[in-house]
Amino acid sequence: MTNSFTPTTYDDLDPDRRPSLAAALVPIAAVVAFLGLGSAVLGLDPHAPLLWSIAFVGGFGIWLGYDWDDLFDGIANGLVMGLQALLIIFTIYGLIATWVSAGTIPGLMYYGLELLSPQTFLPAAAVVAAVVAFAIGSSWTTVGTLGVAFVGIGAGLGVPAPMTVGAVLSGAYAGDKQSPLSDTTNLAAGVTNTDLYAHIRRMRTGTVAAFGLAVLGFLALGLRASGEIPAGRIVEIQGALGETYAITLLAFVPLAVTFGLALRGYAALPTLVAGVFAGVLATVLVQGTGFVAAWDTFMYGTAPESGSDLVNDLLATGGLTGSAWTITVVVAALSLGGILERTGVLAVVAHAFTSAVRSAGVLVAGTGVSAILINALTAQQYMSIVLPSVTLRNTYDEFGLDSDQLSRAVEAAGTPTGALFPWHAGAVYMTGVTGVPTLEYAPYFLFAFLSPLALFTMAATGYTIESTPAAAASTAETTGSPDAAVTDSNDD
Repeated sequence: MTNSFTPTTYDDLDPDRRPSLAAALVPIAAVVAFLGLGSAVLGLDPHAPLLWSIAFVGGFGIWLGYDWDDLFDGIANGLVMGLQALLIIFTIYGLIATWVSAGTIPGLMYYGLELLSPQTFLPAAAVVAAVVAFAIGSSWTTVGTLGVAFVGIGAGLGVPAPMTVGAVLSGAYAGDKQSPLSDTTNLAAGVTNTDLYAHIRRMRTGTVAAFGLAVLGFLALGLRASGEIPAGRIVEIQGALGETYAITLLAFVPLAVTFGLALRGYAALPTLVAGVFAGVLATVLVQGTGFVAAWDTFMYGTAPESGSDLVNDLLATGGLTGSAWTITVVVAALSLGGILERTGVLAVVAHAFTSAVRSAGVLVAGTGVSAILINALTAQQYMSIVLPSVTLRNTYDEFGLDSDQLSRAVEAAGTPTGALFPWHAGAVYMTGVTGVPTLEYAPYFLFAFLSPLALFTMAATGYTIESTPAAAASTAETTGSPDAAVTDSNDD
């Protein structure tokens, strides 16, 4: 779970240092310009554009009257907000390396190549990822373990890696959103004062519709992308795996330990650490590797020397030290988000939005848009949930909307879309563990587009957007708009 940090609201800001809306849009435009120029035009890694953005927003904060201590507090808050993500990234890089050396991921690839076909692989990968993520409550753990194996299986079947990653991410995020064990699901319910299961029920219609359409899309992609597997390709890959690793059921002990603890409700971080120890133990006992060498693998990664270049490439990992590129991007992005929050930029823009709302449907749709924008600006999905929730709670009350309407809006749009922005913590993580760049898998991450689309469709039609008649009438009188109340009686 996350810490108890509460973002600054508009009313919390010192009027003498509170930027106008026009002024608040300047650093936002600068961040968008720097990231666009650096990544899309100059082809730089995200680090330099993020540093430019931090310097610009910091200078903007000083112009407003904030000193270095104020700005540093913002950076610290941003980092604390994302601390769990940082620790998970550290751990998962080492875990993947130990699971490769233990034969866990090679074993999943070996048997997966026997059970799956190119035509059914993508929808099957999405469904399996959804089931696992629902059971353990973690999209990141699902992608970092089974997802890595699915990339290998897909490569053996001739399915492009970006399609495989898109299918796995779609399933992982759909299952995560419906899981009572998920940290983001619990966070969205908690920060909006919503009963957890009421929140899950409210999300169900949109999630099922979006994921169902995504599975159909993957079925169509699988039929189009798959062709004849080159003769002997699967046999060659399985042979290389069997010659390099002991393919045995004992190699799956780390998988059983990790998912078993997750199913028992243990938090993601200690569960992953247990998976690391199980992976090292299996490396020693099942693969016959020395104790020191097994821990060196955890630290420095794997470099298999099998008879297949494809297998060598797929199973080469960086270990704990390989997380440095990913960690530094996430630290920079979280720091930027913290300064934007501390200087009141995000609060001012959010306040301007709430002042302009004239109907319940616009409020719900605008909440989703704000969650997506905050994802892009803060690089942290927790902030995309917390900030709109804290800012808009009273507005939902004024429109007579139950709190589960707010919790659904922030999670339906905020949780899956973060992995679409290359500098976002989720996207950097997904690229790091799968080896597929964000902009390559993004077009196939169908659920990230369909989940917000389902929310916007319901907001536009009024379906499941019920408001209390008395409160809605009061809002209509206040705003002077007959459309301020949406009283559709449908339920999720």
